[in-house]
Amino acid sequence: MEFTKLHGLGNDYLHFNTLAEDLTGYDLPTLARVLSDRHFGAGADGIILVQPSESADFRMRIFNADGSEAEMCGNGVRAFAKYVYDHGLTDKTELAVETGAGLITLRLSVAQGKMISARVNMGQPRLRRHEIPMTGEPGEAQVIEQPLTIEGQDFSFAAVSMGNPHCVIFVPEVAEFPVAEIGPKIECHELFPARTNVEFVRVLDRRHLEMRVWERGSGETLACGTGAAATVVAGALTGRSERRATVHLRGGDLEIEWAEDDHVFVTGPATEVYTAQVLPEIVAPARLGSE
Repeated sequence: MEFTKLHGLGNDYLHFNTLAEDLTGYDLPTLARVLSDRHFGAGADGIILVQPSESADFRMRIFNADGSEAEMCGNGVRAFAKYVYDHGLTDKTELAVETGAGLITLRLSVAQGKMISARVNMGQPRLRRHEIPMTGEPGEAQVIEQPLTIEGQDFSFAAVSMGNPHCVIFVPEVAEFPVAEIGPKIECHELFPARTNVEFVRVLDRRHLEMRVWERGSGETLACGTGAAATVVAGALTGRSERRATVHLRGGDLEIEWAEDDHVFVTGPATEVYTAQVLPEIVAPARLGSE
């Protein structure tokens, strides 16, 4: 079984080309858990499958490190695009990718036959309560500055879906913020029936935001493209930022634009790390019928 590890600003995924690799004999959630383990596996925030599509150039499926399937990943889709371009599966520099969040389009910047960065059209943010999804009424209302108390601390948040749910919280500082303590409690809060990603954001100025993220199913990661997009949308909705801003993450910077046509664009790099083969005994727990 062969995979290629790529990352977008440190948000790393193991890519499997199912056009050449048959994974039908494996339980994919278990495979993701086994291989994502950073001590006993290859180590990653999850796995990504490159699949054929009847409605786009390719289909992307993504499984988090805990085995749950995600609708979309902004860093992951850039890494996905780099994989299919650099490995000769396409020569297009404008791609349409089918995801669990719908059709995502990318414009690739290439040099010497390799993709350097990509501008991703993330589509329109979904802002209504039932679209996030969140419990409570009215379902058609936007969720802006909603109060939330966790571990005796009072927060307020804005909720945004970029095809996956986000809870954006603006805080005075993020460097020492207890992300690993507060993040999972919000991720699994009863307000969010499908769980949620959580962004903790410090406003540096109206065009620069600093962010740490607790990703649903993966824990704290170095970057989150959909989270950066949701952060700028939340910043603009609450009057804290412009609709175009740089988001500084632990793994690097992303350029975000919430354009006048209501579509959100994310621009950033992707990097290939290595290609490797997995020994059969490592992935044996994921084989169907192995129990």
